[in-house]
Amino acid sequence: MARLLSLLSFLGFVLPLVLGQALPLHASSRWILDSNDERVKMRCVNWAGHMETNIPEGLHRQSIDYLVGWIKQQGFNCVRLTYSIDHALDPNLKVSASFAAAAKNAGVSADAMAGLYAQVVEKNPFVANATTRDVFGTLVDKLWAVGIMTLLDNHVSKASWCCNLTDGNGWWGSAFGYNTWNSRFFNTGNWLEGLKAMASWARSHRGVVAMSLRNELRAFLLQDLNNRADWYNYIKQAGDLVHATNPDVLVVVGGAQSTTDLTHLRSRSLDTSGWADKNVWEMHAYSFTVTFPDAFQSCDVVKAQYGLWNGFVLEQDKPWTGPMILSEFGWGQTGTSDKDARYISCLATYMQNNDADWAVWVLGGSYYVREGIVDYDEGYGLLTKDWKDWRNPGFKATLGPMWQMTQGPGKKRGIRGGRWW
Repeated sequence: MARLLSLLSFLGFVLPLVLGQALPLHASSRWILDSNDERVKMRCVNWAGHMETNIPEGLHRQSIDYLVGWIKQQGFNCVRLTYSIDHALDPNLKVSASFAAAAKNAGVSADAMAGLYAQVVEKNPFVANATTRDVFGTLVDKLWAVGIMTLLDNHVSKASWCCNLTDGNGWWGSAFGYNTWNSRFFNTGNWLEGLKAMASWARSHRGVVAMSLRNELRAFLLQDLNNRADWYNYIKQAGDLVHATNPDVLVVVGGAQSTTDLTHLRSRSLDTSGWADKNVWEMHAYSFTVTFPDAFQSCDVVKAQYGLWNGFVLEQDKPWTGPMILSEFGWGQTGTSDKDARYISCLATYMQNNDADWAVWVLGGSYYVREGIVDYDEGYGLLTKDWKDWRNPGFKATLGPMWQMTQGPGKKRGIRGGRWW
């Protein structure tokens, strides 16, 4: 038995190496590198798990094995897996109980949620006796078994859809300028405990290579009028805590204004010494993102804004230099407006020129329940509503060279390669 366990442990370590990842990862200048100092470019898809049911979406439509296989087949090497602090602090909640509670929490019928739960168990029989954390663990391990990394993202505190300025998940409750609309669920102490719990759990799940501290921090009214003092304070506490708990994972940090503004780093660096060589910045960009207006219908102007607000962190040999992952971007997959077409073309060009890491929103074609609607159809989903195949078969071609790794330490750059504007 001891030999068998040793063999299984060995295979669990070696097989993913054969598939391309030598862990743990670390940051060097603007690059993410593996333990052999080879560049790793993260090409991720977001998979939502932060909603009221407290498990990853879509398991009522397909099995985990099917979905993991589909992700692998399309060329993604990473999943940005979202979770709530509600989930982080209640790991032993049975999935059956979570679906029952979701009916009340989401304001939908108990019968509807019971029906969805039955479909989940039909497609994934192990769920019948599983906790919500068991489901996360099964998914992460199955992804890693085929060489797909996981970036855990704390999306919200209260399990629910995100984001707006009145959902109660936007800004730390203990920060300056508290208001109930934006912060009633964002308990700072619970957030830190939740991050610690997930970082500790991830030590037993090797496929978790990175943890994002918080999705789309956004201030409202009097909040954040103290020179970003709260951002520096709480981000440092969280980064120190995650690294102390799990030194192997990358620590992913987003700026203010819904992960669109890192400009404060130009005048005051964030103290990342507590997670040295593990810091990664993140950025979000959609066609509707107010930080990057397309008022002049000029790609050059929009790209300049990307660089001004966030992309400057890719400029090498600066106090703020680090890798940056575009951890959310996307557009409706059932039809493209002229505005979206300009957005896609411009963003793809920007990302190709910089060869930066990315995570598209979102894998799933539906949600168990979203904003009071059961089996909600997700138009941004890469998959159809039945989670079977591409909603838009032309998606991969639209990203073009974004799939490729064209730069890295010691690589020769193109004329515009490696620039942040």
